[in-house]
Amino acid sequence: MQYRSLGRRGLEVSAVGFGAMTLSPGIYAGVTEADAAAALVAALDAGVTFIDTADIYGAGHSETLIGRVLGGRRDHVVLASKFGGDTDAEGRLLPGMGRASYLRKALDASLTRLNTDHLDLYYLHRLDVTTPVEETVGALGELVEEGKINHIGLSEVSASTIRRADAVHPITAIQTEYSLFSRGPEDGVLPACRELGIGFVAYSPLGRGLLGGGVRAAGDLAENDWRRTNPRFQGPNLEHNVSVADAVETVAAELEVTGAQLALAWLIQRGVVPIPGTRRASNVLANAAAADLALDPAVFDRLESLVPRDAVAGGQADDSYLAAIDVT
Repeated sequence: MQYRSLGRRGLEVSAVGFGAMTLSPGIYAGVTEADAAAALVAALDAGVTFIDTADIYGAGHSETLIGRVLGGRRDHVVLASKFGGDTDAEGRLLPGMGRASYLRKALDASLTRLNTDHLDLYYLHRLDVTTPVEETVGALGELVEEGKINHIGLSEVSASTIRRADAVHPITAIQTEYSLFSRGPEDGVLPACRELGIGFVAYSPLGRGLLGGGVRAAGDLAENDWRRTNPRFQGPNLEHNVSVADAVETVAAELEVTGAQLALAWLIQRGVVPIPGTRRASNVLANAAAADLALDPAVFDRLESLVPRDAVAGGQADDSYLAAIDVT
C-alpha cells in the first residue's frame, strides 16, 4: 500500500480508502453482517488506513459495525464520518442540520456507535441551505479546538462554498462523486481544492459498480437495490454504459489488471484518494493493489479517447438526489 497526505493539513491516509456505505443492508442489497465484517478486516490487513462512513448509512448500522470490528486497531486508522444527510419521505434534506446544536448531537451519537472519543475527519454530508456554511464550519472549528475532531471536511459542495468555508477554518478534504464516468468535479471543485491545498476524496470511484464489472444487466441488481432509481442503470442507458465499461476492461486486460484497478489508478495518479466500497474481501484486496499501479501518459490518452466526458448515458442520480447537491 502507498500512503499520501490528504491535502496540506498533515493528514496521512492510504492511497486507496474504504467506503463503508456498502456495509449496511438496504443500500446495496444482499450484504450480510459476516461478509461486511470480513470486508472491513480485509481492508485493514491490506494496509488501508482510511475508513469513511456516515451516520445515515443503514441508520447508524455502518458506524456500529465499524466500531465493533476496529476494536484495538482504532488508533491505526484515519476514521471519517459524516453528518447532515437525513431526508424526509420525499427525499428532501431536513432543514437545520448545519447548526451547531444539531451537529454536536450528531457527533456524540456517531462517537458512541464508533466506540471512539474522537474522529480524525468529520464531514458535512450535504450543505444545509438554511444555515450559512460559515456558521457550520465555525461550529466544527470549535469541535477541533475541543479535540473531538481533528479535521473538517465537506461533501458535494461547489467551489464557491469551498472558498467561503476555508476562509473560516482550514478545510482538509472535499468528498464528491468522481470517476471515469462522473467528471463534473474537474470544472471547478478540483481546481479550487488544488488552489487551497485541500485534499479530494472520490466516492463511487467505480461508477457505482459499472467500472467494477459487477453490473452488466438490470437483472444483476436486486429488486430493492437503490441503483434501480439511477438513470444510468435503466433501459438503453445501461446497455450503452456497459459497452463503455467494456472498452475500459479491454485496456485493463492489455495491462494485465482489472477494469476496477485501472479506474482506481486513473484517479490515484490524478492526486485523488478514491474510497471504493465493496461487500467482498476479495474485491477489497484487488482494489488495494491499485495503489501500486503506475500508468504511463499513453494510457491516460487512450482512456480519454475511449471515455470522453460525454460518453456516459443518463444523469448520475435521480432528481431528489441531485437536488441535495450544492452547485452554486
